[in-house]
Amino acid sequence: MEMAQELHVLAVDDSHVDRKVIERLLKISCCKVTAVESGTRALQYLGLDGEKSSMGIDGLKVNLILTDYSMPGMTGYELLKKIKESSVLSKIPVVIMSSEKILPRIDRCLEEGAEEFLLKPVKLSDVKRLRDFILRGEGDDNKETEKNIEQVCSRKRKLQDDSTTQSIPSPVVTAHDIESSPESQQPLSKQSKIG
Repeated sequence: MEMAQELHVLAVDDSHVDRKVIERLLKISCCKVTAVESGTRALQYLGLDGEKSSMGIDGLKVNLILTDYSMPGMTGYELLKKIKESSVLSKIPVVIMSSEKILPRIDRCLEEGAEEFLLKPVKLSDVKRLRDFILRGEGDDNKETEKNIEQVCSRKRKLQDDSTTQSIPSPVVTAHDIESSPESQQPLSKQSKIG
């Protein structure tokens, strides 16, 4: 079962385009991605909404929650607080993303427990650094987990290389396009934990 060897990221963003870009970057980095459009949907997915119909945390392993800050209804900051208040989910790393570099907002998120605050557009290098951070924190069987993930990545890359790229609709935002963006927007992290 290959899915068990992949890192699972819950991506939360109200922008359809941003969700798709992040989903693509995470998949390139060999992560399993569940993308939802709001903080409320994220809580439902995680089983924190109080509804009996929720999927719940049983059998659900999320290694990282990556959320936009500015969303209607529930902000990324409010989602972060709810996750950190949960006895079951508080250990899951949460990373906040925003296109706005507002220092008091960034400080507040880091103080509340966010592992990192990324400035959009999120780059492939950001995603790979987050993946490496998660792997470092996964425990003693870390080397074996990393080896399994690399094997899955190699198989996926081979499958992608074997398939024709002409079937991809245009316009496509590639990892190269995202990596080529100006590097002036460096991520801001809590005590340089990641990187």
